[in-house]
Amino acid sequence: MKATILAALLLATPVAAQENPLQNSATWDDLRESVLGLAADVPLDLTILDLDAPMRAHEAAIVPIRLTQPAGAPPVKAVTMVIDENPAPVAAEYTFGPAMAPLDFEFRVRVDSYSDVRAIADTGNGNRVMAGRFVKASGGCSAPAGKDMAAVQATMGQMRWRTAPQDGRQVGTLMIRHPNFSGLQRDQVTLLNIPAHFIDRLEVRQGEELLFAMQAGISISEDPVFRFVYRSDGQPIHVHAEDTDGNVWDQEFAAGG
Repeated sequence: MKATILAALLLATPVAAQENPLQNSATWDDLRESVLGLAADVPLDLTILDLDAPMRAHEAAIVPIRLTQPAGAPPVKAVTMVIDENPAPVAAEYTFGPAMAPLDFEFRVRVDSYSDVRAIADTGNGNRVMAGRFVKASGGCSAPAGKDMAAVQATMGQMRWRTAPQDGRQVGTLMIRHPNFSGLQRDQVTLLNIPAHFIDRLEVRQGEELLFAMQAGISISEDPVFRFVYRSDGQPIHVHAEDTDGNVWDQEFAAGG
């Protein structure tokens, strides 16, 4: 019986991974050229990059996204994240340092309606590949904030860091307290729209070496969490964050968390 169950699970795994492939809608045809300046479509190549996302999101405001590369793949230097049907489709632009290769990087986004979620990756010398999934979710950009305004003000900018070894590298998890208001939410007390207010710049370094940097829009989730695998050199972790209201936060963590 156990052998039968195990065999069924092994057979089901690759099928499940392809349950929600990209739909390549008319929206993408427009975005590709008008927003990203790409005259031709970008090829999909799972030997270089894959994107994992749920077919149907449990919470549209915190949809988990994971970018991964197989061993031996050319390093990804930058990724543009696009959520086709979001009010601001370009969710974030990431830059990655050498210590992040091969890439294993997770974060959470808001998805406003059924949409392709895609990563356009730059591997250098003008070479680009794409990965993505179609995600069934709605209302993520206007979903009510998880905390009241007093709690937001009291905790904004607080950070937590932890790390653990994995297969000769380290898995780092960074959490930043911030409401990341999208501008489409309503205050549940006053019923007035809450102005957009979100982290738009983030840098994470070990010592002087860049691990990753982010320039973001309204689609990164409230209280963003970043989980990533990297080669540690034992240097402290430095985090620099800025938001659209001009707030700046800097924090240093010991390499071991």
